[in-house]
Amino acid sequence: MKCVVTGGGGFVGSALCRRLSELGHKVTALGRRPYASLVAEGIRTQVHDLSPPTSNTQKVADSAILLRQTFAGADCVFHTAAHVKMWGPRATFERGNIQATQNVIAACRQAGVGRLVFTSSPSVIASGESLCGVSESQPYPRHYSAFYPLTKAMAEQDVLKAHGTTLRTLALRPHLIFGPGDTNLVPTILARARAGRLLQVGDGTNRVDLTFIDDCVTAHVLAAEALINRPSAGGRAYFISQGTPVRLWDWIARVLELHALPPVRRRLSVKTAKRTAWVIESIWRGLRLRSDPPLTTFLVEEMSTDHYFDISAARKELGFAPQRSVWDATEQSFA
Repeated sequence: MKCVVTGGGGFVGSALCRRLSELGHKVTALGRRPYASLVAEGIRTQVHDLSPPTSNTQKVADSAILLRQTFAGADCVFHTAAHVKMWGPRATFERGNIQATQNVIAACRQAGVGRLVFTSSPSVIASGESLCGVSESQPYPRHYSAFYPLTKAMAEQDVLKAHGTTLRTLALRPHLIFGPGDTNLVPTILARARAGRLLQVGDGTNRVDLTFIDDCVTAHVLAAEALINRPSAGGRAYFISQGTPVRLWDWIARVLELHALPPVRRRLSVKTAKRTAWVIESIWRGLRLRSDPPLTTFLVEEMSTDHYFDISAARKELGFAPQRSVWDATEQSFA
């Protein structure tokens, strides 16, 4: 099978490229720069911006041609690329998530690609309230606390609407991915802890799902296979996790312990944290600051609410079965 992985240099993308290559597939990693580590492993890389500025019509046209050429002959495209940030201009999120995804869909159709697997996020249904064991029937909320979940939700809907007889699509929603090679979740926790900026929001009893990188990659491979073998699997989104929620702050405490860092001592009530986040966001907007604020409303919600999901649809339609518990995977990753 010939595969193209957008965001091939990212945490999920690079792990997926390696797994596909190990399985004997021909892989092209698409990204904003060449990835020497992938090249050294015999994986082809292609430098490409999925969403060039629309004001530059020549760049847009050239980008579309190059993307179509890269996708030519591919059996499956895995779209893992995304603009993942807590803060920033809405236009940047729209380019990196919505426009880029629409360009990928268009190139798949023009190049005759048969399958598209999109890496989405459970945050597409984040409403600010606790989500306890909900299924994919949970509707998209009317309001989002940040541009990231908003634009990911719009991109996911574009992908699912594109599902048809010639291009089969589905979306995966892995939650809080961690493991060796992590460039986002655990590094952010550790950086905040070392800087003395990590504080617990709420009473620390909120439970969350997490996803080990190996199982996340397995879900992507199974999704591509399901789009061939199970017609009912297409046009749908699937939650992916280890299947058993844990207390978020207990897990963070163990991660800190495994990195020889002291436990979190500072705490804020949810009410105080939300007020503080509102003030900080107002300052950042007023001054048009581009740096990440130390606290945002979306981050407060993620740190203080329950958010775990029913993965039975992934088990049934994709044959997904997590191979490790959160705790075992944590020990394997960091011990």
